[in-house]
Amino acid sequence: MAAGARAASRPCPFCGPREESEFHYGGEAGNLRPDGGDVTAERWAGYLHMRNNPKGPTREIWMHLTCGECFAMSRDSVNHKVSGSSVLGDAEHGA
Repeated sequence: MAAGARAASRPCPFCGPREESEFHYGGEAGNLRPDGGDVTAERWAGYLHMRNNPKGPTREIWMHLTCGECFAMSRDSVNHKVSGSSVLGDAEHGA
């Protein structure tokens, strides 16, 4: 990192703003794991490999490695600007 440059920060809804290096990307929000023993190979492959990869605003699942909590982060995939983070809701983690 260049002298005088600040490390990028990310908002953890549990710990507040933290350095970007403390986070791990978990995937797009809403990609729910198929349930049941009769899931077709096509549906399972879609869950594992197909991604929307939107250009612009997106909602993703991230893990804060320091506290071990997973949460949803909203950011722009073009400029990587984070607009917020929140505790996971039922729709994001399939509860």
